[in-house]
Amino acid sequence: MTGPAAFRGPYAGGPPPEALVVNAPPLRGFGWAELRRMVVIYMVLVACVLRAAVHRLRRPRSQPWPEAASAGVVDGFEVLGPTFVKLGQLIASSPGVFPAPLADACLRCLDEVPPFDAATARRLVEEDLGRPPSEVFGSFDDRPMSAASIGQVHACTLPDGQEAVVNLQRPDIAHRMNTDLRILYRLARTLERRTRIGRSANAVAVVEDLHTVTNQELNAGLEAHRQMVFRTGLGAFGDNRWVTAPEVYWDYCGPHLICMERMSGVPMDEFDVLRGRGIDGELVLRRCVKAWMEALMLHGPFHGDIHAGNLWVLDDGRATFLDFGIMGELTEEWKQLLRDLFATTMIDNDFSRLARAFKRVGAFPEDIGTDEEVGVRIGMLFGPMLDVGLSAVSLGEVLKAILAMMEQFAGATPRELVLITKQLLYFERYARTLAPDWVLARDLFLVKNILPEAADRAAQAGATFPE
Repeated sequence: MTGPAAFRGPYAGGPPPEALVVNAPPLRGFGWAELRRMVVIYMVLVACVLRAAVHRLRRPRSQPWPEAASAGVVDGFEVLGPTFVKLGQLIASSPGVFPAPLADACLRCLDEVPPFDAATARRLVEEDLGRPPSEVFGSFDDRPMSAASIGQVHACTLPDGQEAVVNLQRPDIAHRMNTDLRILYRLARTLERRTRIGRSANAVAVVEDLHTVTNQELNAGLEAHRQMVFRTGLGAFGDNRWVTAPEVYWDYCGPHLICMERMSGVPMDEFDVLRGRGIDGELVLRRCVKAWMEALMLHGPFHGDIHAGNLWVLDDGRATFLDFGIMGELTEEWKQLLRDLFATTMIDNDFSRLARAFKRVGAFPEDIGTDEEVGVRIGMLFGPMLDVGLSAVSLGEVLKAILAMMEQFAGATPRELVLITKQLLYFERYARTLAPDWVLARDLFLVKNILPEAADRAAQAGATFPE
């Protein structure tokens, strides 16, 4: 058989094992390419900040100086391209770490970036799949549906008529971004040595994390594989039928593109639209958090970038997770620690259990005290946070306090725990509008498959859980 119906791309049946390995180039390398690019970066940033300063001088009452300078920096980020847009997104999602004017200005980086042209999109498809789009798909829309820092999405149909989308990486994006990351790394080291802001922001660690995340996102095979694993995990207990993730169409995937099921719906933060459709926002949110927590503590990997653009309510009422470029996965020991954390905060306030868990993963030294003694100290720290009234409990804030405590004793915290804290804070942000009376930290529905005995006892006592 010939033609589109017979097509099987390089990742048909799934990517080969070697395609799932992230080979990130070292951050410390520095040569002529980096030097030339560094000159461009400095010139662009200085020019953009000076332009913002001139605008502020001409209109003195327009905005304070910190806001004007921050706006100039973000102008520079947009001119410099994907790596700096990504840096802006990281700053915007960490407002407690960076100065507020800069974090607020970087919210602009969450908007879409300019797309590349149709000819480039078609060339990229042919380079990855070996044939032009017309010989692979039933149809291919030249106009992108959305564009982001690393790639853009085009609608298409498969030969059997199935609606799909193709996520294409920008051309030469890996080389360009890693060149920029090496420059940012050198700059971060200088800032940490010479400025208080650089030290307080932990600038080197920020760039190292961005380097790790970026090179994972640049691996399309790994992203698609994790998406498939996450989607499969949703069906593990047969009770997440109202939550989904796009199916990956492996026959049409390649090293730099992912073809997947097309979803139709609205982002989770379009609150007025959801209300207009009669959507029970609290129920949708509870279902999403339950599915995410099961991935986190039972299946792995878990979604690590749950802003509203990556969490939609579909036209049929289901919720879907999107964009699996940023994921985390815990070892079994850390999964158990989080199960112990949720058992403590949701059920019995047994802080000695948490003390044992922290020691088990090496977050607390063994000579810090007995489990009971350490448990009392943890309880003194976290107890008031859990006893101020159920409506005020924030599990995200509890985890932030835990991270600070771990840094005090262990000097470092796993990247995954930072990711988890951010996602919980995202969920709690949506809850303020969609479910203001819902308390994530006390909802046993979320752990019915994670802590089944506790959920069963609650059900026997009269608690009811939604489908």
